[in-house]
Amino acid sequence: MSSSAPAPKTAWIFCPVFLDVESFLILRERLLAAVRSVERLRGAAVRFVAIDDTGGTDGELERLSAFTDVTVLSTPFNLGHQRAIVFGLRKLSRQLADDDLVVTLDADGEDRPEDLPRMLAPLLSDGANLKRVVLARRTKRKESPVFKLMYLGFKLLFHTLTGIVIRTGNFAAHRGWLTRNVLFHPHFDLCYSSSLISLSLDVAYVPCERGKRYAGQSRMNYMKLMIHGIRMLMPFLDRISVRALIGFSATFALGLLAAATVLAGKLTHCFPVPHWAPLAVIITLALSFIALGNFVVLFAIFSQTQGLSLHDLDRV
Repeated sequence: MSSSAPAPKTAWIFCPVFLDVESFLILRERLLAAVRSVERLRGAAVRFVAIDDTGGTDGELERLSAFTDVTVLSTPFNLGHQRAIVFGLRKLSRQLADDDLVVTLDADGEDRPEDLPRMLAPLLSDGANLKRVVLARRTKRKESPVFKLMYLGFKLLFHTLTGIVIRTGNFAAHRGWLTRNVLFHPHFDLCYSSSLISLSLDVAYVPCERGKRYAGQSRMNYMKLMIHGIRMLMPFLDRISVRALIGFSATFALGLLAAATVLAGKLTHCFPVPHWAPLAVIITLALSFIALGNFVVLFAIFSQTQGLSLHDLDRV
């Protein structure tokens, strides 16, 4: 790797678009202004890739044909915004040079274009290498109280299962080398944002507030958000399994200790023991291990099916 960051010839901007062309058009103009404000990018070409996640059913995307700097890719069916990003990156990976800049963000404006210069700074600084990836760390979110409560619960669950505090989304920047060499890792078949964290990459975080939607309204509901949350956990399945084994092993050990205590009480009559206590301890321990086995097996099967479905699309 070079000791100083090479100047990119092209800046690629990938956006998943789901019935959101109006927002994308506004985003494009503001991103162009943001890129031009970066001195080292004033001579670089800017290419936009709009990934149509409707499976080619959004007629509004015809409006983008008027722009020579916009390429439209259509997914065969709705993949969800994160997997649509991976689909687009893999499709165009051969067109990317190692030194090119690659930016991924949502098309609705909630990933703010004015934050782009700060996102690109770690990639353009001296000492930056081709493995570096820059992620937007969310600081403020303008959401409903119900969503904030659910999001807090998800972050606590995520930290408990993985040991990582998750505050990132689709807003990321890296070099073309990473797209060409890392984005084909199987983790990205499952989820984009958390895979960037799960792998041993040179990660830099930039604090960014969540912006306001430019036009229309979000089509994400609570069910889709829950599915998205499950997918974010999938790249950390190995860590989750280890933590689960440790947790359930500790529970089992405590259960054995409790069982020994109950047995001692029964044999010595030193203290009263309810007649149902031994059976309750045994049933609880058995059910805990049954639940652990079901969790690991079902989680692995779900991960495998999701990964295979996206793997097949690489041949489309």
